[in-house]
Amino acid sequence: MSDTTPSEAPEGAVVVEIPAATEFVSFVRVVVAAAAEFEPDMSAERIEDLRLVVSEATTNAIEANLASGTPARVRVRCDLTADGIVVEVHDEAGGFDPSSVPELPPPESPERLLYESGLGLRLMRLLADETEIHADRGGTDVRLVVYTDRHRRELLDGPAPPPDGAGSDEGRGESPDAAG
Repeated sequence: MSDTTPSEAPEGAVVVEIPAATEFVSFVRVVVAAAAEFEPDMSAERIEDLRLVVSEATTNAIEANLASGTPARVRVRCDLTADGIVVEVHDEAGGFDPSSVPELPPPESPERLLYESGLGLRLMRLLADETEIHADRGGTDVRLVVYTDRHRRELLDGPAPPPDGAGSDEGRGESPDAAG
């Protein structure tokens, strides 16, 4: 992990366009993980989750472009925010309806072995804190958000209190009514 503070993290997005070839998935994983490492409050475990969901989304986009015969490239955009990292994966394969993906047997079921694929969307929804899919005739956009550990704690416990006495009159020897 990097010793860079959030205020020192580079501003702006990292955008990568790759040919629709599975050989480039590992490159995208490295780029996105490197961007995530600028956030000191992103644990190695969360970066691994991010790498996996980005790999799934990128592989799906590549396969969609190949199946549709489009020569278009797959675009991956990665933004660091105050609360985490946002990754958007775009293909130009004509879109698909996420609700048309069949429900698969549970992973522990022996019948699951009859399916070679189909876990990508389930993994994205399980490992990313937010997963959005927008599809139309122009292609599919997958938006994945992985929160920092700090933001996840805030969502569970509420915001952290101010540092020792900041924003409070306690310990100053006077009450708010003493002025006057």
